[in-house]
Amino acid sequence: MSKTINMKKLINIVIAIVASVSLVSCFNNSKPNYQYFPNMYKPVGYETNGEYKIFPNQQEAMTPPEKTVPRGFTPYEYENSTAGLELAKAELKSPYKVTEENLAVGNQLYTIYCAVCHGDKGDGKGILATREKFLGIPSYADPGRNIVLGGIYHVETYGLNAMGSYASQTNEKERWQIAMHVMDLKAALKGEPGLLEASKAGASADSTGVKANIAGTNTVSE
Repeated sequence: MSKTINMKKLINIVIAIVASVSLVSCFNNSKPNYQYFPNMYKPVGYETNGEYKIFPNQQEAMTPPEKTVPRGFTPYEYENSTAGLELAKAELKSPYKVTEENLAVGNQLYTIYCAVCHGDKGDGKGILATREKFLGIPSYADPGRNIVLGGIYHVETYGLNAMGSYASQTNEKERWQIAMHVMDLKAALKGEPGLLEASKAGASADSTGVKANIAGTNTVSE
């Protein structure tokens, strides 16, 4: 019985060796192998530096037409300069409303990108500051600094001093959401109402003023 088992093992080993030798002998380095999934090797779209007859000079990588805007890109007209920063502080307004959702997203993004230096509370005591990797990070409540929405967005876009630009990590809306949260942190440090509370209070005051004007008009007309 054992001899039969050993014979079967020997036969299996011989078959495996013959199959391996056959496969190796058929391999030819001078010819390309078979492609079982060609879509993994050949892209559907045009490759950046490829040559295609459909393009002038068969060159795919051509200079875009003048004033071409990349898809998803929002032009920003303020210069990366001190004058541009001051102008943004004076006149740049957020195109997005202050909502609980925008503030919540801004909080999350701030934690990811900003808190490591500026601190969770915006007091300039982030982990890199406390470990003295960066020094002189100001508090948002610093009375010597004019921190406003437009200025925050501008600095996020271009960077300032040791702080780099975050335009590659965040899109336009995300930078505005972060700016909203920064303004809320500033208000909290100074013991003032946040953006949402302030906007609600302003809307309530406007509504009261309108009602008063209507009431006054009615009184006069009577």
